[in-house]
Amino acid sequence: MKMKQRPIPSINLSRLIREGGSATAKDEIWDYIALPNERIPLVGPAVWRVSVAKMEGEGGLDFWLSGEIAGNALMECRRCLAPTPAAVRAHFQYLLRYQSGLAHLEAIEENEEEILLFGHPDLDLEPLLSEAFALELPYTVLCKEDCKGLCPVCGANLNEVDCGHQAKTHSRLEAELSKLLDGLKD
Repeated sequence: MKMKQRPIPSINLSRLIREGGSATAKDEIWDYIALPNERIPLVGPAVWRVSVAKMEGEGGLDFWLSGEIAGNALMECRRCLAPTPAAVRAHFQYLLRYQSGLAHLEAIEENEEEILLFGHPDLDLEPLLSEAFALELPYTVLCKEDCKGLCPVCGANLNEVDCGHQAKTHSRLEAELSKLLDGLKD
């Protein structure tokens, strides 16, 4: 069975480079968001849309790209490690400059502004979409507000089983805290 090729999100800017104006594109990313060294799994599609407008100026090869991407990342619950969907919505804007011949996007700084250089009319949007999505990921998620987490003794998911260790852990902790408090009173 052949795996389906994962399309790379892109937008063709040939007409804009020649004539000016603006262009839009939208699509969905399924399965995962690709970063250089990892993948962020998705629950359902991540929907994206971008618009690019040629800016009038000295060189005539500057463009303003703005867009958004929204989807549900699959993360681990911070207490029990269960797979948990996390809603992500990211808005982004970039100043682009066309420089024929560049193989990949390159970032430069000019007048304290970051400019992304691109060298092919088919602008690969995947790095821009992936970065925007990753930057908006929450640090942690909970599978539910009252998640009980994992047992510190045996590692059981306390949302699913009562292993009996939890009460012992608390009573021992309470005894130690009580001793500490009694010592502070003296």
